[in-house]
Amino acid sequence: MASQGSRTAVIAALLANTAIAVAKFVATAITGSAAMLAEAIHSVADAGNQAILLWGMSASKRPGGATYPFGRGKEVYFWSFIVAVMLFIGGAVFSVQHGVSALQHPHEVQNTGISVAVLVGALAFEGSSWFVAVREFNRARGSRALWRTLRETKDAPLLVILFEDSAAMAGLLLALAGIVTTYYTQDPMWDALASILIGILLAGVAFFLAFEIKGLLIGEAAGRRDRANIRSRVLAHPNVTAVNRLLTMAMSPDEMLVNLDIVILRGLSGDQVHQTVGEVEQAIRTAFPSAANIFIETDVAS
Repeated sequence: MASQGSRTAVIAALLANTAIAVAKFVATAITGSAAMLAEAIHSVADAGNQAILLWGMSASKRPGGATYPFGRGKEVYFWSFIVAVMLFIGGAVFSVQHGVSALQHPHEVQNTGISVAVLVGALAFEGSSWFVAVREFNRARGSRALWRTLRETKDAPLLVILFEDSAAMAGLLLALAGIVTTYYTQDPMWDALASILIGILLAGVAFFLAFEIKGLLIGEAAGRRDRANIRSRVLAHPNVTAVNRLLTMAMSPDEMLVNLDIVILRGLSGDQVHQTVGEVEQAIRTAFPSAANIFIETDVAS
């Protein structure tokens, strides 16, 4: 299931970022690099975000009871949105502020070799986490186009991890470029600029994630292909002549609410209507396993 793949990716990212954060803070204390400190804070923010995602995924599986009749699945979207906000505040704002401060008060970056070694090692750790996230994303994507999948996916934790890990890889390359350029030019400006660019990168990722998760919180529908598949399966039933309305809403990465009005043949008995509704519901679940709650209303053809 999608949630299991997401959990695997989140745990892999949490373990990688915890180890990387420790190494980066040690390197920062030795070298005094602004870009390295920005990357250390980035890794701490990422590790904290992944812990929040794990909490949200666990909380979303709790029974809803009478208070939450459709379950608590959307809770994972709320905590994913919180992660996007924290990524902006805890990563982007700090990195830009620290980079600007380093531009105004430049200082020498020492022990460049240690910084490079730590960043290269971090790339290896982060790369393994990124590989897990990409593998799980491609497994969920199937044959769909990349951009459409990014826009239509309901698996917010996997989307967050994919973009966090991608941003982390890009941030490490920026930090590495800033430190190496500073070493060869003896100008600490490049190290400070790398910190600012890392912050801008994180801000862009945070805004994209917040925008996408906002739609899921509000009540995003199933993708066009999924809606078309549901409609075609319903219309394939011999007693159904039309689908007047089809409404869907993501309740969690693995649960979709489906509400539709169907037009059935005139002259069917009560038992036949009941059987038709049951068969239509089964057809929907076969075509769209995420349809956890299905509500069908019937009209008679004129």
